[in-house]
Amino acid sequence: MKIGIDARFYGPIGKGLGRYTQEVVDNIIKIMDTADGEVFEFIIFLSPANFDEFAADRPGVKKVKLDCPWYGWKEQLLMPFYLGREKLDLIHFPHFNVPILTPGKFVVTIHDLILTHFPTVRATTRRPTLYYFKNFAYRLVILIALKRARKIITVSQFTKRDIVRKFGIKPEKIAVTYEGVANLAKGRDSLFVSRLDNREILAQYHLRQNFLLYVGNAYPHKNLAILLKVFSRLRGEYPDLRLVLVGKLDYFYERVKEAARTLNLWQKENINSPVIFPGYVPDAQLEILYAEARAYIFPSLYEGFGLPPLEAMANGCPVLSSDRASLPEILGSAAVYFNPEDEGDMIVKIRSVLDDKELCDRFIALGLARAKKYNWWECARETLAVYQEALPRKHCHGDVERAALK
Repeated sequence: MKIGIDARFYGPIGKGLGRYTQEVVDNIIKIMDTADGEVFEFIIFLSPANFDEFAADRPGVKKVKLDCPWYGWKEQLLMPFYLGREKLDLIHFPHFNVPILTPGKFVVTIHDLILTHFPTVRATTRRPTLYYFKNFAYRLVILIALKRARKIITVSQFTKRDIVRKFGIKPEKIAVTYEGVANLAKGRDSLFVSRLDNREILAQYHLRQNFLLYVGNAYPHKNLAILLKVFSRLRGEYPDLRLVLVGKLDYFYERVKEAARTLNLWQKENINSPVIFPGYVPDAQLEILYAEARAYIFPSLYEGFGLPPLEAMANGCPVLSSDRASLPEILGSAAVYFNPEDEGDMIVKIRSVLDDKELCDRFIALGLARAKKYNWWECARETLAVYQEALPRKHCHGDVERAALK
């Protein structure tokens, strides 16, 4: 049987979606490598930008280059033709952007419904009229995808409930497969991350060890404007404390920079500014920033899953988190929670972690244990099970289940 996976997001090019797509694809293929005999043939669809990153060097795995950028007209009009040409029994779309004319059966992963909760022009660089048209198109595409999909995958119970409530989808059509955490729990003193390397990386980003860390994009729902105000108020009590905001520098981060400049927290030519914008940081270096930060802070108003705080936990960093959306479900009792719209509450919770070493150490231990609950192998195994449910019974094969348990 031939199963296609839309992997145009594969790798760093797709940011968070890229990590999800890469880990699911790579781990599914590893699982199939342990199967007794050939069970499925996988067709991996990649973009010109990431085609060479994926090596199809295993029997039963073929890669296809698609010059169809996501969210564009080629995706809607041309991609169905290329999918149909492969005569697939099933295709998995790891994001909502399913071409309306997609032929055959498919599974879709919905990570969140952020655009239905925050449909404002503040979340886009486009003109208002064009943005509202794009938002209408988004709602149409996702509605059709949800109705036509054989099965829907979500990454949290929160998102599952959101889909049921917003679109009236039957709960039994939706499967929850939690994401995983790569490079778990190496710890502060592991051989993988040496103390000398830590110092070099901190110096590269003009950092000392007294800093709070945020990793992610700067979209309005990430709530970084309030985080800056809170940090500005904390500076009087902790004059040497710095705030590091890691993420690819784009239009939204430029707006955050301007807000930081207005609060006298950032100056373009001053490497000693209280707020630091290092831009994109490679994973190996990011692990060091996680390990060396006083705390990771996540003030988001809405998340479908929330991978960065789990990555922080896995690297021995205590986590301060918003108490909204999926975050309590995912982080459990391993985070210090705050109301993301209450500056006073945020300040009290940050103080508690900075000033109480016993509390800090307790949440480091809780975080390390929590992060171990999430792994990509299990995510891939459960995704394969969804494929089996979506295919007609005669296509399902017991070898898949046996391989996934090895």
